[in-house]
Amino acid sequence: MSTKAVPSTNAATVDPVIVEIIRNGLFAVTEEMKTNLMRTAYNLIIYEALDFTVGLFTKEGDTVSIGLGLPMFIRGMSETVKAKIKHFGYDNIHPGDILVTNDAYTTGSHLNHFTFTMPVFHEGELIGFTCCMAHWLDVGGSLGQITTDIFSEGIQVPIVKYQRAGVVNQDLIDIIAMNVRLPERALGDLRAQITAITTGERRFLELVQRYGNHAVQASILQIMDASEALARQNTLSIPDGVYEAESFMDDDGLEVGKRIPIRVKVTVKGDEMEVDLSDVSKQVKGFYNSGFTTGIACAQVAYKCLTTPTDYPVNDGSFRPLKVIMPMGTVISAERPYPMRVWMTFPMTVIDTIFKALAPAIPDRAIAGHHADLVFPNIHGISPEDGRLFIVGIGPLGGGWGAKSREDGVSVTVCINDGDTHNSPTEQLEAKYPVLVESYKMREDSAGAGEYRGGLGAEMVVQALSPFSVTTRIDRMHCKPWGLEGGGEAAGNGIGIRRKGEWQHELPNAKIFNVRLERGDAYKMLSGGGGGFGSPFKRDAHKVAEDVREGYVSRAAAEKLYGVVLNDSFEVKQAETDKLRAQALA
Repeated sequence: MSTKAVPSTNAATVDPVIVEIIRNGLFAVTEEMKTNLMRTAYNLIIYEALDFTVGLFTKEGDTVSIGLGLPMFIRGMSETVKAKIKHFGYDNIHPGDILVTNDAYTTGSHLNHFTFTMPVFHEGELIGFTCCMAHWLDVGGSLGQITTDIFSEGIQVPIVKYQRAGVVNQDLIDIIAMNVRLPERALGDLRAQITAITTGERRFLELVQRYGNHAVQASILQIMDASEALARQNTLSIPDGVYEAESFMDDDGLEVGKRIPIRVKVTVKGDEMEVDLSDVSKQVKGFYNSGFTTGIACAQVAYKCLTTPTDYPVNDGSFRPLKVIMPMGTVISAERPYPMRVWMTFPMTVIDTIFKALAPAIPDRAIAGHHADLVFPNIHGISPEDGRLFIVGIGPLGGGWGAKSREDGVSVTVCINDGDTHNSPTEQLEAKYPVLVESYKMREDSAGAGEYRGGLGAEMVVQALSPFSVTTRIDRMHCKPWGLEGGGEAAGNGIGIRRKGEWQHELPNAKIFNVRLERGDAYKMLSGGGGGFGSPFKRDAHKVAEDVREGYVSRAAAEKLYGVVLNDSFEVKQAETDKLRAQALA
């Protein structure tokens, strides 16, 4: 598969002031969609973790504005809108219709992501679409088990009409309700998504009514053209050449210890970039596959970060200079019926590897490897309060990002694919579920050492106040975040289990399935750090001392990794430090 957007024809000129007003108006539309979804959703994973994205699209399905959420949805939503247009045809899309699917091979993600789309009509003419993709906590299928095909992962809803000319399809609602474990929550989140897209329709129409459809549509084209021009200009700052890199994942959850290769090739020529993902691993038997739209999104997220990170709203113009080559049948372009439950994990490392490939070309903008995982456990059990089943995901934990050539990596921050998602507030968790968060802290010595060190990972210990089962699908325990230019690797992700007061940490990987914990037992989540940049022996010794005082680096690691000797007051012993560093550099 090869993708390359076709540049638009120049739009009729609109007054620049009006264009800027409309630009901010489009952004405001999707931000209000986002706010209303959060206000009305039933599950923490939407209203606290923000595992969703909303968007506004042209009548052809191109992205106009994405409400900041999960960056990995930027391609999946657009392609899903286009798939719905293709499925029904314009003649069969009418005012008051709402189209829905959770088909993993269309959205590119897993079945938990239901995507609702509403056409926007003005004076009888189709002028665009609003869309919302959001995570439902449960969609049926096996609970906490290893899945080996899509059929075991839950209900599959093809492209259908949830609503036809304003009339809701009750049969579809009944089918969904019968196939999920928590129907009242699923249908509550469904209604919240409808609120989001109808909000978008209403606000977009208000914008059109205020400035006229011609001005709005012409402004959209000008905004896209401007985003394209900026992306091309900034691509020129990357030296021409062919850049390659590889990295590895721990395993696919089935063949424990069998590493999964991630190989990328990036070609830069003038103001265009090509990302070739042909050598990414073939689709795997385990549950880490994602669809082709996610594969394209990997390249687009990396490209956006490198060229137009602050250009808003996010639109398809930014990606016109980018070509993506990717055959079907890889872990990021999987085909039916390969499983997709943990669709996001491998793409995080794909993006990291694209940055790794380009590091020699743009060392001043390169970033070392990061923890690249949600570090997200799922637990389920019977609530002692009402005797009903509960299901909850606790996280994402947040971890360390890689260092850059002039600054340390950030600590305890969500992975790159998560965008502006949040973790679950401890107070909310403890109030709603039988858990006690014993501790949540940064991991000492988890950051990769370097002249600029990586960010720190985190440790969270959660105690069971009543019996429940815990499942984790964490990767990059063994394949740790890498450093650049002599920087050290960071600690990997991990998991620990405490039963009857005894901790077990020696596990073959960080993947456990339906592990039963009794009252007083606990699990420990460990997120990795970020890789370092540059030789650790070049780091300012006083910065190392400060890291020790802050609890980021142990005194022993300061001496071993950085060559910095401290006294009992954690002050630098300069003579001993100079001697140790000289020996190390020699």
